[in-house]
Amino acid sequence: MKQGNFDEAGLPLFTGAEAAASAAGMTSDGRTPSYIRDHRKRLRDRFMIGGAQAMPDYELLELVLFRAIPRQDVKPLGRLLLETFGDFNRVVSASPEALRKVKGVGEAVVQELKIVEAAAHRLARARVMQRPVIGGWDAVLDYCHTTMAHRETEQFRILFLDRKNVLIQDEEQARGTVDHVPVYPREVAKRALELNASALILVHNHPSGDPTPSESDIAMTRRIEAALSAVDVTLHDHLIVGKETELSFRGSGYL
Repeated sequence: MKQGNFDEAGLPLFTGAEAAASAAGMTSDGRTPSYIRDHRKRLRDRFMIGGAQAMPDYELLELVLFRAIPRQDVKPLGRLLLETFGDFNRVVSASPEALRKVKGVGEAVVQELKIVEAAAHRLARARVMQRPVIGGWDAVLDYCHTTMAHRETEQFRILFLDRKNVLIQDEEQARGTVDHVPVYPREVAKRALELNASALILVHNHPSGDPTPSESDIAMTRRIEAALSAVDVTLHDHLIVGKETELSFRGSGYL
């Protein structure tokens, strides 16, 4: 490649065989172009020095895409994913079906994004399991937000607590549509007894992003509270997870 043969963005221009190879993400002799290798090294070095806080969403996403697409410039795909879903969290938590609809996303990309999501969920869960909920409320909220805030359909989870308010089990009870999830108070009470739980916290998400409870949310919570009271189990709270924040039934006066 001759010196000075660059476009306005500073990327090299290719002709003939070089152009075809570049489109495939490699040089004409089958190697990754040096400008891609150098760019990736710079991003990795900056991440190791400054951490995630030193990088905008699109660069952090590039780091993830590097593993799925080893020899191409992934910047355009990263920006397209962010334009489609909004931010890094929404990209990582998007459903495989939604991701596959984005041009340029193959199974390798879907797999890498889902691995990142699973790792985030497991780290958040590790901060709350077998620990007192009352003293670690912020961690509980972070966990609920990480696992549920960006889901496209409603999900209902229960956090089961022992007599010392230590979280002993976290279970998904049901999934539903974009605005409804079926929950059965008798089944909730039965599961609490099976786990020998003394109290529990209900959690569900609103895919609309607004955590304001509906009339059906309030009615369901009261039915569950009554079922639990009959077996001497306390309902500590019901959290509704929105896109940006969470609503506490206890803190908002619904319980």
